[in-house]
Amino acid sequence: MSIPLLDGAVAVAYPFIAHAASALTPIGGATAAIVLCTAALRLLLLPLTLAAVRGERTRAALAPRVAELRQRYAKDPGRLATELTALYRTERVSPLAGCLPVLLQAPFFMVVYRIFTAPSLAGRPNALLAGHVFGVPLGTHLFGGGYPLAFLPVIAALLVLGWVAARRARRVSDAAQPTGVVALLPYLSVLSVAVVPLAATLYLVTTLAWTAVENAVLRRGLPAG
Repeated sequence: MSIPLLDGAVAVAYPFIAHAASALTPIGGATAAIVLCTAALRLLLLPLTLAAVRGERTRAALAPRVAELRQRYAKDPGRLATELTALYRTERVSPLAGCLPVLLQAPFFMVVYRIFTAPSLAGRPNALLAGHVFGVPLGTHLFGGGYPLAFLPVIAALLVLGWVAARRARRVSDAAQPTGVVALLPYLSVLSVAVVPLAATLYLVTTLAWTAVENAVLRRGLPAG
C-alpha cells in the first residue's frame, strides 16, 4: 500500500541507510547499518521521549486526585467532567500530557520499518535486504526462506525483551499477573517474526532493547500503561 507522504520520507531516508551499509561493509555492512541507524533514530527522537515521560509523570502525580474525583462524582458524569477540567486547568496540564510526543514518533518508526521490510523501493530492489548476516540473506523469511535456524537467536532475544516488558508491567502496577490475551501483549513482536524478513527482526530487537533501557532509566516507578 502506497502512502505518498510515507513514500517521500522513505525515498529520502533509504539512500542514507544504504550508503551507511556500504561504508560499514568491513564490520557487518547492512546488518551493522540496521542496528546503528535504528539506534541513531532513537537517539534523535530522545527529546520527544523525554517530553512524553514528563507528561506521564504529570499524569501519575495527578492520578490520586483524579481517582478521588471519579469516586466522589461517580453518579454525576456532568459534574465529574467539570471538576476534572478544573483540576487540569488549575495544574496547567493536559489530560493527554505525554501522548502527543508518542504520536509524533510514529511516522519515523513507520518509515524505518518500511525500509527494512519492502522488497523494492522506488522501483528498485531493496539493497539492504540483499545483505547478509552470518551468510544468511537479510531478505530471508522464517518460513520458506531455507534458514529457519538463523531466526532462533532473534526469537530468543524478543522473548527475553517481552519478558522484561511484562515483568516491568507487573512490578509498577503492583497487580496480579495478567492472564489470557493481556499476558501475551508484550510478546506480540515474536509473532511478527513469522511474516517479516530477517532485516526487520534485527530492527525489532534493536528498537525494543532501546525501549527496555529507556523504561529502566527514564520511566522508573511510572505506570506501564
